[in-house]
Amino acid sequence: MGKINELIMDFSCRFAEEVGAKAILLSIDVAREMPAKIRCQSGEIILISRGNMEIPENIGHISKVIRIPDVQVTRMSQIKIAITKGISAGYFTSGDRILCLTGVPRFGYVDTILVIDVGREFEILTSSDVPDIASSVSPEVFEAVLNIALELAAQGREGRPAGTIFVLGDHEKVLQLSRQMIINPFQGYREEERNILDPALRETVKEFSAIDGAFIIRDDGVLLTAGRHLSAALESKDFPKGLGSRHIAAAGITGATHAIAIVISESTGSVRVFKGGKIFVEIEKAIE
Repeated sequence: MGKINELIMDFSCRFAEEVGAKAILLSIDVAREMPAKIRCQSGEIILISRGNMEIPENIGHISKVIRIPDVQVTRMSQIKIAITKGISAGYFTSGDRILCLTGVPRFGYVDTILVIDVGREFEILTSSDVPDIASSVSPEVFEAVLNIALELAAQGREGRPAGTIFVLGDHEKVLQLSRQMIINPFQGYREEERNILDPALRETVKEFSAIDGAFIIRDDGVLLTAGRHLSAALESKDFPKGLGSRHIAAAGITGATHAIAIVISESTGSVRVFKGGKIFVEIEKAIE
């Protein structure tokens, strides 16, 4: 399989130069047989790594690594997650062209090359208006919350599907446009004890996901409350049909504030990211 990957990688580097690609996204699942000597003249090579997988020693030409949760999602969803995290981290922006290389893990070679124009490819990013995520919340906080949402969507909670909303950033206005439905489970704890960046808090957040309402998270990651009813009205007339109250609430609150909302659909297990009242990206759960 190494020869196949060598030929594909050589072609991809030349192709990236021809089309002016900013980067080549390479899945770790098919990277282990990649030749270490190949270096692209145009565009940097960024590795997509699931979970804490070790980077293969034979790969010496990788400039950055985007880590995505090790959960069951489609290959297209893996690319969506990586591009979304890349936008949050400042690697990509609207107008950038990216080459994505992926394949079936058990085969060990690249079988798919995708050319993605950020802001124009609607199968990847639902909205053509690519938001500046980092202006609302730090990339680390966005990544941590997205990881938790993807894990909840894929695994559920105690064998049951999970559905909830995480609202990040612009917390003062979000609190003004919402109301508490239950006693705040995070009240009385020190800020360092309720920061989403603390790995020890992940299971607590997953347990509280069973509570109706939204999690409100400050831009630095501090969990302010859970069980919050979002009151902002949805003003857009172009909202997709068939989505439930959680998605309408997320669109409403992000349309009225500078916040980002991440919604888990209890019925489908899909994860959607909202900004500016619109769905920015939709990540589908893999069909088992």
